Amino acid sequence: VQLVESGGGLVQPGGSLRLSCAASGFIFNNFDMSWVRQAPGKGLEWVSTIGTEGAVTHYGDFVKGRFTISRDNGKNELYLQMDNLKPSDTAVYFCTTPTGARGQGTQVTVSS
Repeated sequence: VQLVESGGGLVQPGGSLRLSCAASGFIFNNFDMSWVRQAPGKGLEWVSTIGTEGAVTHYGDFVKGRFTISRDNGKNELYLQMDNLKPSDTAVYFCTTPTGARGQGTQVTVSS
């Protein structure tokens, strides 16, 4: 299993970022996929999960309509569109499989 996240960066409060995760080494469209994050000095926090066909999505309460998870099974890619970002969203974001495999993460920093 290989997961490679990208798309993070530095953005001002209220800004947007689109994270991507390239998956390989397993049958991507057989599995629900998730995003989790880890803020400095804190544990992993679940962000969002998407079903195998992309029709079913779930989000952490803190998202409140700001993030959208999606997937492209033809490309074996997972995405997280993040809008109206807040400083509290600053974290390393990881895509994960149901077994807990994750990549190296991508850093998101929200600061003015």
